[in-house]
Amino acid sequence: MIYRLEKKFGKYAIKNLMIYVTAAYVVGWLISKMSPQFYADWLMLDVEKVFTKGQVWRLLTFLIQPISVDSGDGTGMDILFMLISLYLYYFIGSMLERMWGSFRFNLFYFSGIFFNIIAVLIIYLGTLIVMGEGYSYAISLEYINLSMFLAFSVEFSEVSLLLFFIIPVKVKYIGIVYAAIHIFMIATYLFSGSAAGVYMAIALIVAMLNFILFFVNTRKYRTGRLKHVKRRFEYASEVRKGEREAQVVGTGKSGKTVITRHRCVVCGRTELDDPELEFRFCSKCEGNYEYCMDHLYTHVHVVREKKDETPASGDNDGQNE
Repeated sequence: MIYRLEKKFGKYAIKNLMIYVTAAYVVGWLISKMSPQFYADWLMLDVEKVFTKGQVWRLLTFLIQPISVDSGDGTGMDILFMLISLYLYYFIGSMLERMWGSFRFNLFYFSGIFFNIIAVLIIYLGTLIVMGEGYSYAISLEYINLSMFLAFSVEFSEVSLLLFFIIPVKVKYIGIVYAAIHIFMIATYLFSGSAAGVYMAIALIVAMLNFILFFVNTRKYRTGRLKHVKRRFEYASEVRKGEREAQVVGTGKSGKTVITRHRCVVCGRTELDDPELEFRFCSKCEGNYEYCMDHLYTHVHVVREKKDETPASGDNDGQNE
């Protein structure tokens, strides 16, 4: 389904999306410094004002909510932590876009926005039903960025980040900790014994739904990719082993005894016979069999039942890898 959507709408994808997202964060931070209450009064996702007062711009402007980086040590440290946070989110988003492509990253990020809006709506309706007064919870950027970080920890699990700028920790472990905290929060709300808690738990699940869908839909892809990497590693090991086994002692033009690196299984020629002769291993032969280009596409493939037989010329095609 994603492939068909990408084929049809891929040309409309926003390239380098994180540049615009980062710019929105900077604008939000500046607004918070000039007028701390302006965001809450006019920009945050207040469901009641969207429906009763027609302030539909809130469906988008809530995205410029300033990142919470209050260091408690003055504006200078706030700017430093803000810049570090912006760089981290930009780095994570850019890496995901390079991995998936612009369209798929756009789809992931904007679906996160959509599910966060739904989550806020669930909380509003839940509190309206339970308490008689709707409450718009500022769920916004926290869970969008969390879902993006969790996706990054899955795709780039071996990448390390410096914890406290000193201790290198692989992102897969940080992702596990964040996921555990999120699950604990959901369980706490779910078993709180109140209807409002249940609504909050549902909202938190919905807010992370884009990551859940990503994780489920890409499970087969990740498994296949790991198998592909394993096959490539095993093939490369077999090639190196075959190169060692193919080495024979010969006499070069200078009269010195040299060890050759390549030898055709069919004709026995090495690079000493013709310096321009190319050799390849056949990926369809079960074993370390190297052929010159004259016999790569004409030899009989070796199978396990016949691995002790010397391959001879035939009509089967080989494969150059």
